[in-house]
Amino acid sequence: MNDLKATVIARAKDAGFDLVGVTSADDFVSDRGAALECLREGRMDGLPWYTESRIMRGTSPGELLPGARSVISLGLSYWSDENADPMCPSEASLQKDGKPGQIGIGPGKAGEDRFRQPHGGRVARYAWVRDYHRVMKRRMRQFVRSLEAEMGSSVAARWYVDDGPMLDRAAANRAGIGWFGKNTNILNPLFGSWVFLGQVLTDLALQPDVPLSKSCGTCVRCIDDCPTGAIVAPYVVDNARCISYLTIENRGPIPRELRPMMGDWVFGCDICQDVCPVNRKAREAAQPIPAAATQGAEQPVAFLDLVELLEMSEEDFRLRFAGTSVMRAKRVGMQRNACVALGNLGEVAAVPALAKSLRNAEPLVRGHAAWALGRIGGAMAAKSLTTAAQKELDASVLEEIGAALKELTRV
Repeated sequence: MNDLKATVIARAKDAGFDLVGVTSADDFVSDRGAALECLREGRMDGLPWYTESRIMRGTSPGELLPGARSVISLGLSYWSDENADPMCPSEASLQKDGKPGQIGIGPGKAGEDRFRQPHGGRVARYAWVRDYHRVMKRRMRQFVRSLEAEMGSSVAARWYVDDGPMLDRAAANRAGIGWFGKNTNILNPLFGSWVFLGQVLTDLALQPDVPLSKSCGTCVRCIDDCPTGAIVAPYVVDNARCISYLTIENRGPIPRELRPMMGDWVFGCDICQDVCPVNRKAREAAQPIPAAATQGAEQPVAFLDLVELLEMSEEDFRLRFAGTSVMRAKRVGMQRNACVALGNLGEVAAVPALAKSLRNAEPLVRGHAAWALGRIGGAMAAKSLTTAAQKELDASVLEEIGAALKELTRV
């Protein structure tokens, strides 16, 4: 059994994974209970696919793969010092009562602001590389096939990333890959939380690893620094307040009271990871994932030109972001996010682009453009809002315009 496990670890490392752990295929009973409680208390609101039946299946390996005996948990780091965020973590976020223009920008690990640009919106680091679902599944397939080749026999296996039903963090925790941080991410002593997780269910009988005995101790930096207060208690996240949810999975309007707290994030958020002490010494991947390739852009996906984003057609958007995680938010969602970021940045130079967005075909974009104009203020913004109010037919957009005009009169 030990020889077989050594082979599994070696072939997983050959396939490009940085972390390998094994746990049994027993049901994840305690994790199931926690997930069901989270669902029933409404902390997963806005994710219609996250259902009770999905939780039940995802915590029952034997149901996903009849005859399963082991779960192989795999981790792939997406950290790279070359792509270190040049924003200083403690300055990168707005205060909870932030105003336009209060987003602090300072030198970080990289020592210089290499990617920053006017009207720039920030993107979570995991999206700086190619879509991890494809990369992970390709490497997992390679891992299983190489294992079969060495054993000289077929292996019953199914593999999942986070788009599958398995609770990937629960599997990683039980397999000794890492421990739960208070922001609910898995933390590994060597790679921090900058790790993509995947699981291979198999009929192979493998010696389980022992869960790590580490914890976050008394540290609460992730809780204190979350600008929207999404980490409502240690190990408890209110999905509806999380910037990652608001900018990606959320398909509707962003709650008005949360918009000022979102800073210049337009796809995801790294704040709770940036401030985590464990992440400060994170290692790079042994076989790094290639950077996300975008059409017609010289710079990485780290910062996006928000004005350019507002002006993109559907075809432009697909050409630019095909093969990247940014596609998950869709064009309309990214344009909505761009409006919020521009409003928080408070750049008067962005007013013409926002005024043009008041004529966007999508009410969602028009409403958030109105909010941004109200935040930035000035005669041009006021004129654009007044003109739009005379032609607008959508009730929700009219409400946003009215609120924006009211904001302008208070300045």
